[in-house]
Amino acid sequence: MSMSESSETNAANFDQSTAHVGSGTANASQYTAGFIFGAQKLALEQWLFAGNEALDRAQNEMHLFSEFASKMAGAHSVKDIRTMYEECGKHQIEFVRRDCDRLFRHGENMIEAASKLFKTHPLN
Repeated sequence: MSMSESSETNAANFDQSTAHVGSGTANASQYTAGFIFGAQKLALEQWLFAGNEALDRAQNEMHLFSEFASKMAGAHSVKDIRTMYEECGKHQIEFVRRDCDRLFRHGENMIEAASKLFKTHPLN
């Protein structure tokens, strides 16, 4: 093998390896961009969900407060006030229970969404 044939072979091998590296870099960049886009989408969805939940909670709190105020205005004896406090306390406990259930379901959904993100973009 002459020196010119050797350098042509080396140049061809270099071009092939460079093309392979360029292809790998493009795939890695595409993979990274897809993962970042998915993470941003997940974060935005969580912010929207949290905002909607906060608004819903504020509306429920206002409803409970107005119910409490109307019952307090309608109470005419100590017995009525005690009954009103018992009922409002039960409503508040039920509200907290539902709030905890929603928080738990949200956590499950968030873990599932993050799991899907990592399944579609495995860390290799």
